[in-house]
This record gives sequence, C-alpha cells and structure tokens, in this order.
Amino acid sequence: MTTGWDTDDGLVRAAGIEVHPAAGHIGADITGIDLADGLTLGDGLDDARTAAIRAAVLRWKVVFFRGQRLDHAGHVAFARRFGEPVAPRKRGGASPPDFPEIETTADRLELGGKFGMDHDEWLRRRRPTLLRGWHCDHGARVDPPAATILRAETVPPYGGDTTWANLAAAYAGLSAPVRRFVDGLRAEHRLGVGYQPRPGDDAYVRHLLDHQVASLHPLVRVHPETGERVLYVNGYYVEQIADVSRAESRALLDMLLEQAVRPEYTVRFRWEPGSVAFWDNRATIHLAPSDNAHLGLPRTMHRVMLAGDVPVGVDGKPSEPVTGTEPGRW
Repeated sequence: MTTGWDTDDGLVRAAGIEVHPAAGHIGADITGIDLADGLTLGDGLDDARTAAIRAAVLRWKVVFFRGQRLDHAGHVAFARRFGEPVAPRKRGGASPPDFPEIETTADRLELGGKFGMDHDEWLRRRRPTLLRGWHCDHGARVDPPAATILRAETVPPYGGDTTWANLAAAYAGLSAPVRRFVDGLRAEHRLGVGYQPRPGDDAYVRHLLDHQVASLHPLVRVHPETGERVLYVNGYYVEQIADVSRAESRALLDMLLEQAVRPEYTVRFRWEPGSVAFWDNRATIHLAPSDNAHLGLPRTMHRVMLAGDVPVGVDGKPSEPVTGTEPGRW
C-alpha cells in the first residue's frame, strides 16, 4: 500500500504529524501529536489526523507514540476513532471497573496463582519454546481483534520490551512455489495448545477442557483493507494444518513460523511510561517480554482491542468456528 506521502529518507509528513520508520519492514514512530488533546471533551482527533494514523498503521503494521498523557477515558475515546472497542467478559482485578473496554495486562500476573503456579512457572509452561511465545491477540476466535492499542503506565527501567513481526512481509518473502502451496491450506487455532501440563492433576488443563475455543482459519488471509496476503500463523494458537499428517503439519508450521519471525521482518520497542503502541492484529504477531519477571519491578499496561472481522482466505472462503466462539460475542 502507498500513502502518497513517502519521501526519500522514509519520513512521512501529513496532517501536522510525522511518521518515522523504525525498521525496514515494520514499525514507525509518530511524533507531533498529543493523543489526549480534546478526546475527553468530545471533539477528539480531526479526520485528517485520524486518516494519517490509520494509513501509517496499515503501512507499517505497528506505530508508536511516546510521552502521551492518555487516561482510561482518553484511551477508549482514541480507540473509537478507529473502530469499535470490544468489552472482554473476563478481566482480572487490576482492570478498571468503570471502563469495560480496558484490560490491564498486570491481570496476567494473577492467572498463575489462580491455577496453583507462581508466575515464572506459568510463563515456562505457556511458552516452552521461543516460537510458542509469538501470537496475535485472541487468535483462537473466529473473529480476532482487528487492532490493539496498548498503553504503558508503569514499566521497569530496563527489560520488558515487546517485539512485533510483519506477516505480510513474511508471506511476500516466501518463494513463489511455497506461496502457491500455502495459499490453499487451513489450520486450526486453539486456545492453550502450546501449554505444557504439570505432572498429575493440572487445574489449567481442566480449565482449558471446560472452556475450549477453536477456529479453522486460512493459512493465508487476505487483508480486508490493503488486499495484502498475510501468512496467518502464530506459535501460541496454531494446532494443526488441516488435511495433512501431524508430522507434515509440524514441519510446515515450524518452517512458516521461522519465516514469520526472521529478524528482518521484526521491530522491537522499548517502553517508557506514557508510551502507546497501536498495531494491526490482522497482519502481525508479537512476542511479549520474558526478561523482566525475575526483576520484581512493576510493569502495568492497559489494552484496548478493536472488533475484527472473520478472516477470508485467498479462495474467498471465511474462517469457521470449531468450538466456543462466534462472531461478535465476547
């Protein structure tokens, strides 16, 4: 996709803001804008700046704003300029009760204890390998969120970075014969497939069995706004490629995941208090940090997700729910 504003040095200027690319294929810093300006008063961003930010997200897949003053109300108001925020039914105790659209990611620290594990063990069992940690948000749903806007409140002075990968660039980087082959495949995305159970009784395994969520998604989806083909894989949710053997599926998924997270398709972001990241959840996967839990330093982040559509494959066929999910129902 072209925006019409690109300059030779990559800098983009539009509607009074500047977009500075952060890496060759993904990521850009946006400056010259105060996201809180006027949002809680009802006037919000003007259409030109909203369009400029949207275009930057579509082009660079994830954009970063630093030094912002958003509160919960402003965060939700900013998100509404780009879509409809969803209201997750289950949130932890750290999420603000008066803002159902906001999920505070410090909630994740509560989950291990809920199932009889400390946080370190919880992380080890959820992501036993590097590839297992890469995910899109709520990828097992039949309609995963279109985008996520994450705001940093408190972060450690070091550690805690997040990394994103561009799945459109990863697809384009495949050889033509491999692209033709994967265009026609589908894969099951299921909540909890990467989890390594505890010996004996495991409360989280019982929870997963009682709350199964799974969908059959195209292995290559067509982006609904840009028309790009996206290599729709991740390590955390993808269980099995349909209509191939388990051994073939494992080999193919390993190859495709390694392609997706090649360093040239990624960008890493160092958080500061007041930082905001806005990413296209349809065209990226990301890796949450695992280098800060042992530090004992607080890291409090607030997330708003925008409602997404049902993915459609190259053949025009939409994703299908397998269990525990239906479009629009959170």
